[in-house]
Amino acid sequence: MGKTLAEKILSLKSHGEAKAGDVVIGDVDLAFVQDTTGPLTIRQFKESGFEALAKPQRTIIFLDHAAPSPAQQLSNDHLFLRHFAGEAGCPIYDVGEGICHQLVAENFANPGDVIVGADSHTVTAGALGAFATGMGSSDVAVALALGKTWFRVPESFLIGLSGTFPRGVYAKDLILYLIGRIGADGASYKALEFAGEALAKLTVSQRLTIANMAVEAGAKVGLFPSDRITRDFLREHGRGDKYKPLSADSGANYERVIPVNLDQLEPMLSLPHAVDNVRPVTQTKGVKIQQAFIGACTNGRLEDLAVAAGILNGQKRHADTRLLIAPASRQVLIRAIGKGYIQSLIEAGAIILPPGCAACLGLHQGVLGDGEVCLSTANRNFKGRMGNPEAMVYLASPATAAASAIRGEITDPREFI
Repeated sequence: MGKTLAEKILSLKSHGEAKAGDVVIGDVDLAFVQDTTGPLTIRQFKESGFEALAKPQRTIIFLDHAAPSPAQQLSNDHLFLRHFAGEAGCPIYDVGEGICHQLVAENFANPGDVIVGADSHTVTAGALGAFATGMGSSDVAVALALGKTWFRVPESFLIGLSGTFPRGVYAKDLILYLIGRIGADGASYKALEFAGEALAKLTVSQRLTIANMAVEAGAKVGLFPSDRITRDFLREHGRGDKYKPLSADSGANYERVIPVNLDQLEPMLSLPHAVDNVRPVTQTKGVKIQQAFIGACTNGRLEDLAVAAGILNGQKRHADTRLLIAPASRQVLIRAIGKGYIQSLIEAGAIILPPGCAACLGLHQGVLGDGEVCLSTANRNFKGRMGNPEAMVYLASPATAAASAIRGEITDPREFI
């Protein structure tokens, strides 16, 4: 019988035949931590008696969640991680370089890799054909020391994509629609594997958005095959030699098959306080917003800023609505400046934040006041996610966020496109 993508990668990395339900020990190609989970991971590493990293150059530390630090304790956590990086000889991406998941995609992830991170959105790298998943700090500490870890091979859902995105509809609308259909725990410990004729038209940026939110349906991984679009992305980022075609076998066994016709999608929203509380924008138009946030590891890439700048160019944000923009990496920011997107956004009244997680998790740079509503392009909207349990967070695409910032209320982006 043929293998799914998850089975194929874990077979390769465990040097055996891995099928759904098996428990395997597999080689880890890349392990990383960030500044909110990293201190615990490193302390676990040290307390377990480990003395050296198994793969120092493939162990990465990112300072992105509190960047720059807004508090003494967080600053001390940064110092702790910087000291460990120097001591252990591993790379560190310091404040302002960008979000770990974007930087992993730009610099490290390759088809067929196994990637583990002490962050649930490690799944983002599945866009490049990597078995990438978040793990607890203790498990990541073991992977840092041994260069391998154990997995239960997940069963897989096949998401068959056909058609083309209509005007005003984007990858974020697709993944919100899919989560609404599957449910927040409908794919618990499953692999979401994406296939179908529509893949040939999905950029890596779009794939990263989709893979990023696979975990919001409970999935262990969100996997795309490695194809010519993957190859071109790797070449653009200086690692074309890492490309290899990778796809599921035609006879692979899937627990569930979910067809999605992109032609039939429309702009979508996730309403407070659950990601799977999904509705079309047309059913929620008119809700007043006090803040729009465009960024995060879900939608802070160049294509996202281009869409937002295109809608906001020559427009002004509503006087009662703050507009925050956080590029996902320094590279994204530099390219967005070069293309004029940042100027258009600033002229529209936006505040440009440093590359990093910014307002997404509610540590700083956009914490909401009591009763305020934020329309965010991030990936989570549970109660208190953006720093205040008395506020409300809606999730949407950059296009919907930009259009809504102009009107000061939730707005269908097709009115501006």
